[in-house]
Amino acid sequence: MDKITDKKNVNILIIEDEIAIAQGLVDLCEYKGYRGEFVQDGALGLQKALSGKYDLIILDLMLPGLDGFSVCNGIREKDREIPIIILSAKTSENDIIEGLNLGADDYISKPFSVEQLFARVQAVLRRSHKTVNPDEVLKIGDLEVRFRDFMGKKGNETLEFTRKEIEILQYLWTHCNRVIPRHELLQEVWGYENAEAVDTRTVDIHITKLRKKIEDDSSRPKYLTTLRGEGYQLNSLDEV
Repeated sequence: MDKITDKKNVNILIIEDEIAIAQGLVDLCEYKGYRGEFVQDGALGLQKALSGKYDLIILDLMLPGLDGFSVCNGIREKDREIPIIILSAKTSENDIIEGLNLGADDYISKPFSVEQLFARVQAVLRRSHKTVNPDEVLKIGDLEVRFRDFMGKKGNETLEFTRKEIEILQYLWTHCNRVIPRHELLQEVWGYENAEAVDTRTVDIHITKLRKKIEDDSSRPKYLTTLRGEGYQLNSLDEV
């Protein structure tokens, strides 16, 4: 029995300064069968997040001591694999983009639906325990991405990727030259059930992040293209 099947062995850290929300989320974790713990301070939250004890971080942005953006960045500097879901009242487009650019797996705005939150928690946990094929290497033109260590290069430039970026690239590479609808990425990469009903910008923002890393000109992509209204396509060398 793995940790996701045996929920009581799944540890979730909630970094949230509003005590009512934090305690409520801990209670909900326990109701859903997980172990929940909360801290109200950003610096302490970062320290705990890097302890290796947790399987998922639920992170507020407006925190005392160290804001959530800094906490997210601090986690990703040391750990590119642990799932992070931002849960915040900061709902502007710039805030969402910044949070996802720093490496969060998903961004949920307050006020939030409890069932929606835990549907995403379950999806992220499910996907985080799916093994990335370590032997695969993506090669297109002067771009090379090693799935094993989340690293790559483009010409002489070294590239670093988060686990979620690698999962997106791996899925697109597996289906190279085929248009992948947005809802298919949400279902296969994020693990969301009923993905067509999920309202989130996370796919678009992750695709934008990837383009900035792998393209010569992200405004005129040749490797990772969009077919408006249809989806995304990773093109092989023969197609670019």
